[in-house]
Formats: sequence, C-alpha cells, structure tokens
Amino acid sequence: MTPKDVLKLAKESGAKMVDLKFIDLPGLWQHFSIPIYELKEETFEEGVGFDGSSIRGWQAIHMSDMLAVPDPETAFVDPFCQIPTLSLICNIVDPVTRERYTRDPRYVAQKAEAYLKSTGIADTAYFGPEMEHFIFDEVRYDYKENMSFHMIDSVEAAWNTGREEKPNLGYKARYKEGYFPVPPMDTLQDIRSEIVLTMEKVGIRVEAQHHEVATAGQGEIDMRFNTLTKMADNVLWYKYIVKNVARKHGKTATFMPKPIFADNGSGMHVHQSLWKGGVPLFAGNSYAGISDMCLYYIGGILHHAKALCALVAPTTNSYRRLVPGYEAPVNLAYSSRNRSAGVRIPMYFPDPKAKRIEVRFPDNTCNPYFAFAAMLMAGLDGIQQKIHPGVPLDKDIYELPPEELAEVPSVPSSLEEALNILEEDHEFLLRGDVFTEDVLETWLQYKRTKEVDAIRLRPHPYEFHLYYDI
Repeated sequence: MTPKDVLKLAKESGAKMVDLKFIDLPGLWQHFSIPIYELKEETFEEGVGFDGSSIRGWQAIHMSDMLAVPDPETAFVDPFCQIPTLSLICNIVDPVTRERYTRDPRYVAQKAEAYLKSTGIADTAYFGPEMEHFIFDEVRYDYKENMSFHMIDSVEAAWNTGREEKPNLGYKARYKEGYFPVPPMDTLQDIRSEIVLTMEKVGIRVEAQHHEVATAGQGEIDMRFNTLTKMADNVLWYKYIVKNVARKHGKTATFMPKPIFADNGSGMHVHQSLWKGGVPLFAGNSYAGISDMCLYYIGGILHHAKALCALVAPTTNSYRRLVPGYEAPVNLAYSSRNRSAGVRIPMYFPDPKAKRIEVRFPDNTCNPYFAFAAMLMAGLDGIQQKIHPGVPLDKDIYELPPEELAEVPSVPSSLEEALNILEEDHEFLLRGDVFTEDVLETWLQYKRTKEVDAIRLRPHPYEFHLYYDI
C-alpha cells in the first residue's frame, strides 16, 4: 500500500482521525491521534513530532523530540473507535539526524530481517506464535506500605463450584482440564470467535481458536505464520483486539504468564522456519525430517537459550511459569512431538513447506520485535558456527530418573539470572548492528531497576504465612 492508497482508504472509510501507534521498550503499544486533514502524502516522509522522553526506556528529557513516521503498509481502520479512525504503525526517527532511532524495537526487527538477507543463508524468516491468554470476569490488586493483595475471578473457575450464583449451574472447568471442552463449560466460544473476526478485519489470518488447559477462561488463538516484523505487528494487534473485545463484554484479558497458582500458565510457543527463493530450508533427511541447517538453527537456540530468556521470557512473573517439574518446557533439549522439551519439531504434516521448529519457553510478556529478532540471531549463529544440539530427547522428561535429568540443562530460575547471562552472552545479537550495546544496556538497566529490584524490595504475602510466627 502506498501513501496515495492510504489516503484513498481514509476517504472511503470516512475516517475522521488518524491513530499513530508505536511500541515502547518493554513492549506496550503507545499511540496518539491527529485529525484526518493533517495526514498528507508528505507525512509518510516527514513524520509527526512527539515527546520521546515520556516513553519508557527512551529519550532523556533534554533530547525529547522524536518523529513518528507512519508505515503505509500497516494502514487499517481501527475496529473499536466510535469515531471512524485510521490506524497506522510508525517507525521512529531522530528529527535532527533523520536517522532511525536505535531504541525503536521495530527497527531492531527490521534490521534482523536485513541481516538475514545479508548472510546469504536465507531471505525470509517466518514466525508463528501460539499466544495463550486468560479472560477473567474481574481483577483487583493493590500494594501499599502496609498491605498487598490480588484477586481474580471467573464464572468458569473451579474454585467457584460452591459459590452462590443464584443459581450456580456448575460446568466449571476442573484444574488442568480446560483443554477443548464444548459449551456450556467453555463460556468464551463466541467471544473468541468475535476476536477472530475482528482480527480478520485488520488483515490477520487465523488458523484456529480454542479453550486452553487451565480453568478460569484460558484460551488460545493461532495466527497463520508471517514474516518477522509483520508478525510482531500482528502480535500487538492480537493483544489489542483480545483486550478490547473482552472489555466490550464486561470482561478483562491478561497475557501474564502465571496469573493463577496451581494451574497451567500462558506461554507463547513460537514456530520458526527459514526460506530462500520460495524454497523451505528446514526440511531434509536428518532427525525428524529436518535439514542440517535446521539442526544447527536449533543448536543456536539451545546454546543461547539462557541469554534469550532475558528477552523472550522477560518478566519476574515469567519464572512463576518456568518452574522445573511442572507443565512448562524448562528443559533445554529438542525433540519431535515431545512437548516437555524447550524446542519441539512438530510432526503434523509431511509437506516440506510445513517443516519448522517450535521454541516453547517464550511468553507473551516479551516485546515481540526483540524476541523474534533475538531468536533469529541465535539460530543464525548456530548455522554459522555449525552448533550441533546434541542427541534429541524423546523420552518423557518428567519421568527421567534424577541422574539422567541432571544432564539436561534448564532455563534460568529467575529474571535476574537471565539478565546476568544476557550481559555475558550477547555478541551474537550485535552482528549486523541488529541490537546495539545501547539497546541491551538500556534493557538490562530498565529490567533490573523497574522490575527485579521492585519485586525484591517488597514482602510477598505468602511470606507472612511462612515466617510471621517465627
């Protein structure tokens, strides 16, 4: 789509406003709007000014002026605004140098795609995340110097079988038994279908939607794979649509990895493949029908997995999900079909075009531009260095005897550990100037001060249960 096409779309849709969207460092969409008459062809070159010092992880106040330059390929009519509004995702530019802003996560993703082509290994990387989420009926939380609490609720929740609901009709999803039940136990079928239809309005092709394993409204909607930057754009649309459709129905959606104790968390299993000249490169004659290139890509992912966790599982809550011995894929091994491994090779279809890997330890709290770029860079390093991932692990990892399990490495046990490892292991991210030292240093500082230290400083409610009477 060209700028002329965008202006035509604006006219045909009766748009009165233009919403300019971009992403902050941690991974949350930001936006501001301009009247439709302010959008001209030159806007797609000149950009629109805004204050970059108010965006998390961005500019200092003495260098606050930034430009948001709309990408015409991202134009869609916003499906939620009452006033007809054209939505555009923006690239961020320095107004003085006119250079792209290195802390703009979308720029990092675009540089990763450019670096892939420069290597000659492939020309296209496809990503397909499976994004799990919860849709609750209510959430309340607070923290003060003398108190803290959180409370979530859902009409589906197993803990509500005895609640007075006038009448309580039962049909509550039992813990860890929420996978694929039909209505009335699955109360969110129509809401998820509405989400799917809304996603289609902004150009996202969906393959399936269903209830997920956990009680209390866990669901999943699977988008068809797409190229790296485009898929990261789609991830943000996905989150935006899920949250706003839920809100429309008086409900609230979250992508937290572990909002419920003692039941499954929400992950983001990321399918990945490389192509060149329209030919898939991951199909071959090695283990599970993969190529040597795919095997080395897996080797790169596993070799750098602990550092990757700081970018693909980047919150303290991520490590409530990634706990050994439970359902999360904490084991840094690879396998065909085995879902307890950190990297899986799906075996659904024999078509070489369907051959891909699935990295299972990421979650939805990641910044998708950073996460997809980082995994691509790790995989490429594996190919370039011919890093072999070792012997596949086709046994049930949770049934392994302790002496065998001790030989299987696992993900970090905390965000702090992951950040420390990233600080030591990040050279592979700097190739092609994809990530920069400044971006990584800013990420490390932000995560340590705003999240790790913030949690460390506060007493946990369960500590009163454990220690108050000592």
